[in-house]
Amino acid sequence: MFLVLACVALTIACVTQQARYAWGSYEDLMYVAYIKPGTLTLEAQVEKLEADRVAARTANKPLPPGWHAHLGYVYFQMGRADLARDELTAEKSTFPESGTFVDRLLANMAGPATKSP
Repeated sequence: MFLVLACVALTIACVTQQARYAWGSYEDLMYVAYIKPGTLTLEAQVEKLEADRVAARTANKPLPPGWHAHLGYVYFQMGRADLARDELTAEKSTFPESGTFVDRLLANMAGPATKSP
């Protein structure tokens, strides 16, 4: 009897568990961007990611790790360094463990450091 109740409780717990993050189309976009590059325009990626941002806010769920960094990268590819910096900074503040990586990306965006004579 105990085994049956444990199985029922486990089943109910699995069914009612909800995703922690609002993934939206992020995983599909990552697949397309890296496995099938060029099949989706940068503008289309931004449109989908911005729609995901609105859906996440509506659902009151956070965006997943890497989401802001990917959008920042797309903005950088489009020549929008200002928006890219904003998204990379958001990634770093939301996920502090990404700080070293994001700092390196931001430094690379700034270009090579000039040395004083």
